[in-house]
Amino acid sequence: MPYQHPNFDRFSAMPKCTFIPAPEDHVLPDGFMCTTNFPTYVHTEQGWMLAKNPRMDSHLVWVPEEETVYTKEFRCIRKGDRVAVAEAEDGTEGVLVWEHAFQQEIEEEEAFGFMRSEVSREKPIDYSAILDTFRRNRDEKGYIIWVIGPALVHARGREAMEWIIKNGYAHAVLTGNAVAVHDVEAALFGSTLGMKADGSGAAGGHSYHMRAINAVKKSGSIHNLVDADILQTGIMHALCSHQIPYVLAGSIRDDGPLPETITDALEAQAQMRVHTQKATMVVMVATALHSIAVGNMLPTYCTRPDGTLDELATICVDQTEFLVSKLKDRGTHQAFGIVTNAQDFMRLLQIELAAQAE
Repeated sequence: MPYQHPNFDRFSAMPKCTFIPAPEDHVLPDGFMCTTNFPTYVHTEQGWMLAKNPRMDSHLVWVPEEETVYTKEFRCIRKGDRVAVAEAEDGTEGVLVWEHAFQQEIEEEEAFGFMRSEVSREKPIDYSAILDTFRRNRDEKGYIIWVIGPALVHARGREAMEWIIKNGYAHAVLTGNAVAVHDVEAALFGSTLGMKADGSGAAGGHSYHMRAINAVKKSGSIHNLVDADILQTGIMHALCSHQIPYVLAGSIRDDGPLPETITDALEAQAQMRVHTQKATMVVMVATALHSIAVGNMLPTYCTRPDGTLDELATICVDQTEFLVSKLKDRGTHQAFGIVTNAQDFMRLLQIELAAQAE
């Protein structure tokens, strides 16, 4: 649906928002406003304005020299920042959380009915709408972020992801150390965690991922491995070759890690935010922790390249309903769930997108 702006005639008599300076770095004034992922308007001397850099669990800061309200995370608050103080979200204290931007009228449902659960492996999936969304965001028309887990790499999903990157359906990839390690292992040794493409084990395969890490370490980086023509296939090769940015966020159990892996959690979050702020579509495949982390950084809407506001398409793919439900419970209520395994989703996506391009 097209974005529906509030009718500010209804709110013209509402008071201006109160801003109080932060008393210290990383300390908020009492009564501070805590943001949601809905569009949030703030009443200032310049009128009602939409806060920039939206995300949930953050705070509204007025920057007078720019005459702009920014959304800032707690850790980014500095002493003297003019922080919005309000508890009401209906405009009566100068802050309006707009929940109706993409609301449409629906017919009243009957009290009894089948297949009412929001996410289920038994419900049909409208792949035609998904494919249309990919086409609308391809290349310079949008900014598609992929959030992927190792299960995608273990099967033919890796080949499909490589094709997607090469054909303009990925603008950034947010993932962890394991995805890059397993992908490099597959390119160099033909296995992931010692498992070959047919599901059988490779002799001595338990050490292949460590050998892959060592190969990257010797080269200094994944990019160097690609430039040296040692890494010739796979997701990381496609990302480097097509200059698509990626963020490898480290975890407590990482092997290596790879030189590019960001082990500082706050720095990793900051690097991920560079991309989530530009997202017009987000696809999460087979990763619980990364999906929830990225979901917490996303608003429900996005700004298109032409400046118009649009609904942020958010797709979460996993083999169980649990992850999609957990993602929604953590606040990413706009996520559309697809219950299937990573390989099937990726292969179907590749085949259908390739067929439509012919």
